[in-house]
Amino acid sequence: MADNAANPGPDPESAERDGGKHQRKQRSFWKELPILIGIALVLALLIKTFLVQAFSIPSASMENTLQEGDRVLVDKLTPWFGSEPARGEVVVFHDPGGWLGETVPANSNPVTSTIQTALSFIGLMPSAEEKDLIKRVIAVGGDTVECKGTGPVTVNGKALNEPYIYPGNTPCGDKPFGPIKVPKGRIWVMGDHRQDSLDSRYHQDLKGNGTVSVNEVVGRAIVVAWPVNRWSTLPVPSTFDQPGINAAGAELPVVGGLAGALPLVMLRRRRLIYKDGRLINKVR
Repeated sequence: MADNAANPGPDPESAERDGGKHQRKQRSFWKELPILIGIALVLALLIKTFLVQAFSIPSASMENTLQEGDRVLVDKLTPWFGSEPARGEVVVFHDPGGWLGETVPANSNPVTSTIQTALSFIGLMPSAEEKDLIKRVIAVGGDTVECKGTGPVTVNGKALNEPYIYPGNTPCGDKPFGPIKVPKGRIWVMGDHRQDSLDSRYHQDLKGNGTVSVNEVVGRAIVVAWPVNRWSTLPVPSTFDQPGINAAGAELPVVGGLAGALPLVMLRRRRLIYKDGRLINKVR
């Protein structure tokens, strides 16, 4: 009796309480799982909307830089901070109107179509119904671009050395153009596979005369993410950094600098005055 009193057995109420806590912990995990999934989906949707989105390359118009079926990641963040497309960048943009004559046919399998729609909504898979294009920016607002005969393409009078053009293609042998002055807020785009790209050259009869509004640009393609063996970045070629290519806007900083300096020069101007037979300076 003494031993039993000194070493009492498990308290049934205590064991029940401990078991209840354990069950509550298990239940809490399953209750939290939908919340965690919901948070993950919201984060994926925010990333797709504001940061990065995946796009599928539907044609050969950007070969060999991009192959049909490649998946690229597009930076959608920098435009939110006022950044506009620059020469040499590969950009995704919405159809300005009339560039894509046909709507991409929807998947006939309802299950597959539903899954693709859901995944594309959160940015994990390209949309099957998107009407977007991908091209390289050749000229921006204020530039004069042209290409005579078989090339080269010139921007503000500077010839472009374009090693990214598909082997065997000419810069514009199939469709010479210009000179064309690109309006402010618009861009002139061309595919790297020049003889297989219906780009700005072929839409000069439409609104914008072949140029694309920067408001239609989704973002800049920054990396080939799939397939794995084709992983690569998409930098701006050095030909767009050559001196003088910014001639169209080069005078603006100079004029602006002179205009800003003029008041300072006038403020510091001194007038010679004779006083008491001595020559002194007086700040005007």
